[in-house]
Amino acid sequence: MSTHRAPLYGQSTQAVHAGEVRPKPFGAIATPIVQTSTYSFENTAALVEHMQRKEQGLPLLRGEYGRYGSPNAQTVESKLAALEGGEAACVFSSGMAATALTLLTFLGSGDHYVMTDDCYRRTRQFGQEIMPRLGITCTLAPINDAQALEKAICPNTRLILTETPTNPYLRIVDLEQLSAVAHRYGLLTIVDATFGTPCNIRPLQMGMDLVIHSATKYLGGHNDLLGGALVGRTELVAQVRELNHIIGATCDPHGLFLLQRGLKTLGLRMARHNENGQKVAEFLESHPAVRQVWYPGLASHPDHEIAQRSMSGFGGVVSFELDTDTEGTARFIDALQIPYIGPSLGGVESIIEQPALMSHFTLSEDERSAIGVRGELVRYALGIEDCDDLLNDLEQALAQVPAAGASVTEARQ
Repeated sequence: MSTHRAPLYGQSTQAVHAGEVRPKPFGAIATPIVQTSTYSFENTAALVEHMQRKEQGLPLLRGEYGRYGSPNAQTVESKLAALEGGEAACVFSSGMAATALTLLTFLGSGDHYVMTDDCYRRTRQFGQEIMPRLGITCTLAPINDAQALEKAICPNTRLILTETPTNPYLRIVDLEQLSAVAHRYGLLTIVDATFGTPCNIRPLQMGMDLVIHSATKYLGGHNDLLGGALVGRTELVAQVRELNHIIGATCDPHGLFLLQRGLKTLGLRMARHNENGQKVAEFLESHPAVRQVWYPGLASHPDHEIAQRSMSGFGGVVSFELDTDTEGTARFIDALQIPYIGPSLGGVESIIEQPALMSHFTLSEDERSAIGVRGELVRYALGIEDCDDLLNDLEQALAQVPAAGASVTEARQ
């Protein structure tokens, strides 16, 4: 059964209006924040009617307890489902909560799943360190290697988890190829499309069963909330939602209000993120102080061809290596005037990090080398600032990068 639903309107129209009830309380245009943990009923008959509708899986105007949902959650979920072209959505307190609960819903003791090898570090950690405690095993398979993917599938394999674009190398998974292999073996397919967003990639149209987002990133878009989301077929999403009713990884009404507001400008923001990403990647690739650039919009990227046929834009994250050392890279980052130094991405403000000193700091040098994270690697999550300002800032900071093999002291002389 296809998960994809054809939209009635364009994406920006859906981002503004999908899931919005009319009229809203008090004649408001913005959906009010319903800040309550418990919902009351006028009488017993109203309570029974509510519980019957809930039991039958019929739409509800509200829940009876905050852990089971809220009017703000329902609005955001309807909007996300429309944007992804899915039947249903469920929101969570974070992207990792969405990932963990989805895996725990469809896997049990004795089960196995396959994960592509460039997935988010915490996602890999959950699969390799936490899941084995529950008797669930995970095998990593190389991206876009159909033969290796099939070889990793065992009799007890239940699903394949992937991510596109990946972090930090922005690898692009051939979702149609992966989906064909998975469904030939009757496996569920799940993709984390946080870096892609519904504006740039539509996994459900390419045969994937479920799409996960860290709503903290592009969907919220303003570096001011934590949230996660799952989109797909109603019966699949309902199972994960039921587990979350037990676990309680619930997104609060105020966070959902911020997410709803962020979603309304998603199309506009992504257009600028895409533009800034492409221009900055092209600039960096031509600069003599830069050793290598990873950006799907560049012909030099290993998955450029896949990106061209599966994406409508390539996002605002650019990863690159400087032709220097760890110390010289830190000096470059400190010389930049516009971006903040931090671990996240997808907001209107640019954020930059040196993964070896932040997201991968706890790993040993050997462990970092094994996954290709060297001290000279930089991940630049471009915001929506004017691109000329970003380029000028990069130019002046790169001028301060010491050449490979030269010490910072020598470079200053």
